[in-house]
Amino acid sequence: MTITQSEIPTGQWTSHSAEATFALGRRVGRNLTGGEILLLSGPLGAGKTKFVKGLASGLGIDPEEVTSPSFTLVNPYEARLRLYHIDLYRLDEGASAAHAVDLDELLMDERAVIVIEWAERLGRYHLPANACRITISGDGDEPREICFS
Repeated sequence: MTITQSEIPTGQWTSHSAEATFALGRRVGRNLTGGEILLLSGPLGAGKTKFVKGLASGLGIDPEEVTSPSFTLVNPYEARLRLYHIDLYRLDEGASAAHAVDLDELLMDERAVIVIEWAERLGRYHLPANACRITISGDGDEPREICFS
């Protein structure tokens, strides 16, 4: 796999551990330049937040500070780039989920990286064409398949 500056990979990777999921996230985070929108999907316990912790580490954010925003909905972090970590798990599907987190306003920050867990809850909400979908499948002790599209 080759990732160049400001390029988000496409394809599928198999992660055999939480550490490998974190490392893939960190590798992606190191190459982000701002303006990226990452849409994460996968079941509970698949490793979405672990991936985001790695991504945050790649941006220069202490991964220990990164927590799932399940109740706060949006956690902002400042480092090399601003990171907005959004979790839509507790929201109804559709445009109301986007409005609940002020997504339109967050998308105006062109230098920020926006990561949305449970992105499928956006339904048919219109996102910019540069949004990257990342699906993590698997749970328990089985390997994770991480697909970027």
